[in-house]
Amino acid sequence: SNICTTRGVTTCQQCLAVHPSCAWCSQEEFGKGGSTASRCDLKQNLLNGGCSKAGLEFPSSTLTIQEDSPLSDKASGTADDVTQIKPQKLHITLRPGDAKRFTVSVKQVEDYPVDLYYLMDLSFSMKDDLARLRTLGNELAVTMGRTTSNLRMGFGAFVDKTTSPYMYTYPSDAVKNPCYGIHDKCQAQFGFKHVLSLTEKVARFTEEVEKQQVSRNRDAPEGGFDAVMQAVVCKDKIGWRPDASHLLVFTTDAKTHIALDGRIAGIVQPNDGQCHLDNDNIYNKSTVLDYPSLALMTEKMSENNINLIFAVTSYVVSLYKEYSQLIPGTTVGTLSDDSGNVIQLIEEAYAKIRSRVELELLEVPEELNLSFNATCLNGEVIPGLKSCSGLKTGDTVSFSVEAQLRGCPKYKSRTFTIKPVGLKDSLEVTVDFACGCDCEAKAEANSPLCSNGNGTYECGMCQCYQGRLGPRCECSVEDYSPSDDVNCIPKPGSPICSGRGNCLCGQCSCHANEFGQVWGKYCECDDFNCLRFKGALCSDHGKCNCGFCQCDAGWKGENCNCTTRIDTCMSSIGLLCSGRGHCECGVCQCTQPGAYGATCEKCPTCPDSCTIKKECVECQHFKRGQYTEDNSCSRICKDEIKVVDELVFHDRNAVNCSYKDEDDCVEHFQYYEDESGKSILFVVKEPECPQGPDILVVLLAVAGAILLLGLVGLLIWKLLVTIHDRREFAKFEEERAKAKWDTV
Repeated sequence: SNICTTRGVTTCQQCLAVHPSCAWCSQEEFGKGGSTASRCDLKQNLLNGGCSKAGLEFPSSTLTIQEDSPLSDKASGTADDVTQIKPQKLHITLRPGDAKRFTVSVKQVEDYPVDLYYLMDLSFSMKDDLARLRTLGNELAVTMGRTTSNLRMGFGAFVDKTTSPYMYTYPSDAVKNPCYGIHDKCQAQFGFKHVLSLTEKVARFTEEVEKQQVSRNRDAPEGGFDAVMQAVVCKDKIGWRPDASHLLVFTTDAKTHIALDGRIAGIVQPNDGQCHLDNDNIYNKSTVLDYPSLALMTEKMSENNINLIFAVTSYVVSLYKEYSQLIPGTTVGTLSDDSGNVIQLIEEAYAKIRSRVELELLEVPEELNLSFNATCLNGEVIPGLKSCSGLKTGDTVSFSVEAQLRGCPKYKSRTFTIKPVGLKDSLEVTVDFACGCDCEAKAEANSPLCSNGNGTYECGMCQCYQGRLGPRCECSVEDYSPSDDVNCIPKPGSPICSGRGNCLCGQCSCHANEFGQVWGKYCECDDFNCLRFKGALCSDHGKCNCGFCQCDAGWKGENCNCTTRIDTCMSSIGLLCSGRGHCECGVCQCTQPGAYGATCEKCPTCPDSCTIKKECVECQHFKRGQYTEDNSCSRICKDEIKVVDELVFHDRNAVNCSYKDEDDCVEHFQYYEDESGKSILFVVKEPECPQGPDILVVLLAVAGAILLLGLVGLLIWKLLVTIHDRREFAKFEEERAKAKWDTV
C-alpha cells in the first residue's frame, strides 16, 4: 500500500488530488480476473499491473519560459527599451500538491527617467514653507540631475474638503477669504488643485510656485489623502510617463483625514478611486466622496507604479511612519519648519527607494501558494524573503520562487503578476491547473457497461446513479444481505464501515456529515479530523486529508502552525536574530543571556553591544563612518542620540562604551534601553583627545638635554684626561725613582 491506494478514491480527479505521484488507469480491462489492484496507484505499479501507457492518466507539472530578454545596464535618459526584470513571461502547468520553482532577477538601471510631482499643503501654517519653495526649483533640478538626465517636475496643492466643519462658512466673507477672522488675506479654500503638469522646464515650476498663495481651513487635520488619490489616478492630466520612476512628494505639517472621517460632514459615499478633476483642474467631488482608505491608495499606487514620499515635520513624523508601514513603496523624511531641507530629504528618499527592491504580487489565485528565497548581496540566500535592501544602482538581485498548487479552482487557467514595487517592469505568469483527466471527456452516460444503463462509464469505472452500488452498478440498495457485512469490516471486532456508513451490497456507503466529507473503503477517512491550532483546522495553513495535515507551502508541523519564513527574524543589520539566537517558526528565540526584542537586537549587556552601536554613534552624531558611506545609517540605526556633558549612571539596561575615532580621540557613550524598549545613545559632548606638545617645554628640554650631554661629555673627558695624567705621572715617578737608584 502507498499514499495513492489508501485514500479510497473512486474517480480519476480524486486520484490526481491525493498526491503528485499518483496516477490513474482508465483501461477497461484493468483489474479483471479477480485482481484487487487499485486504479489509483503509483505510475510504475500501474504499468507493472498491466495498465497500458495509453490508458494511463498521469499529467505532469511543467514550466516554460516564454520571454526572457536580458537585463539592461543603463537607461541613457530614456526607458523605451529598458528591461529591469528577468524573465518577463512564464507558463506553468501544475497538478494539485505539486510545485515548480523559478528564479526572478531584478536590476535597477542607471540614469532612469524620473517624474517628480510636488504635492504641497497650502494651509495657513505652511506659509513660510511656500516662501522657501519659491527659491528651490532650480536647486531641486540640479540635485536630481545627479541621478538622472531626464527629469520632469510638476506641482499640485491641497487644503481640505470645502464644506463645514472643515472650512469657515461664517461670516460670509470668510468663504472667499478664510483669513478674514485673523485680519489677513488668503485664497479661498479648496480640496485639491492640480497646478502644473510634469514638465522638463524648471522655470515653469518656479513660475507656478511663485503664483501660489496659502489658504486656511478650520480643523487641524488636512485633506491630503484626497489629493494623493487624484495625483495618482489622474495620470493623463498629471503627465505620468509609463517608462519612468514616479515620485510623489507629499509635504505637510499636520495630520490628515482618512476614510470614514467624512461622516462628520454627512459624506458617506466611499471614495471610488477615479479621477475627478474638472476643466480648471480642481477636484470636484470633494464634498461628495469620502476620503480614500489606505487599502485603496495602496491598490492605485501599485497600479500606477507610484513611490510616495512623506516629507513631514517632526510633530507628525511618527504618524506617517505608521502609514508607511501599511503602504508599500513609501518613505518618510523629517521636514524642517520652513522646508529648507526638502531637497536633501527628496534626494535621500529617492536614494532609499533605489537602494531597495521588493516584489509585490497581483491577482494570485487563492489556491496557489508562493514562497520566496532572496539572494541579495554577497550571494547569501535568505529564505522567506521577497525584498533586498542596501543596494546600489546597477546591483542585480534574484529571488527563487516556488509555486505550489494546494487545491483545484473552478477555472482551468489563471494569470498573475510579479513586479518590483514602483517599477513598470513585471513578470507575467500563466498557470494551467492540471486537475482533470483526459478520459473524462469520453464519459458515457447510461452506459450498457454499468448494468444496462444504471450509471455513467467514466475513466474505466462506473459512476453509479442514486440507489445503485457495485463495480458495475449491479446491486440495488434494496437488495440487502447480512452476509455482505463481512466485506465492510476492516478487522474483526471493528464496527461496520467504521461506524460512519452502511454496508450495501458488500460495499460501504458513507454517511453525509455536516463537518465535511467522509470517504474510503471502510469510511475511515475524512477531511475534518486533524490537529487544530487555536481552533483552526490545520491552523488554516493546510488541508486535512484522512487524519493528516497537508501543509501549504511555507508552513510545517503536525498542525501547520510553524512558518518556514525567516525574514521576520532578520535584524536591521542583516543578521539572523542579531546573531544572538535562532529562528523558530518565524520568531527569534534569544540564546544570548540578556538579549531580548523581536530580533534579539536589544542587549545592553552583551559583549558586542558597544561594537554595534559605535557605528551608529559615528553616522548619527558625527555623520561619518561606514554606515554613512553606504547610506545604511537610517535603515540600521533607530537609536535616539542625546548629547551630554558626562554620563549618568543607570542601574539596569545600560552599558558604558569607549572607542578611538579617526582623529585618535577617545569617544565615550552609553547605550541605554528605557522602560518602553526605546534605544538611547548618550554621547559625551567633548571627546578625550591627546594634548599637543608644549613648544617652549620641548625647546627647553632639548636645550637642557644638549647642555647636560655636553657637561657629561666634558666630565667624562676630564675624567679620562685625569686618569691618563695620573697614569703618566705614576709612570714618571717610577722612572725617576729608578734613575735615582742607578746614580747611587
